[in-house]
Amino acid sequence: MEHVYTHLVTLLGDKFEVAADLVRPDATLGDLELDSLAVVELYVTLQEEWGVPLDDSEATAELTVDEVARSVTALLDAEKAGGAS
Repeated sequence: MEHVYTHLVTLLGDKFEVAADLVRPDATLGDLELDSLAVVELYVTLQEEWGVPLDDSEATAELTVDEVARSVTALLDAEKAGGAS
């Protein structure tokens, strides 16, 4: 989870120009001034970078940074568990 969160913070700064000091686990994507289009773009970017099937219909500005990181982590864990059998 920590690795995913750290990567998400970096991505928000590099691609969406969000100041690192504004990114907190409880900050919503809206708090970080990401509009609906930017939120979907974030989801698409995460899907491409991590190779996980995030549902961009669930991508809203009300999601917190922690919730997004947990979603990616859960999908990565599920993928590992599925690949291990």
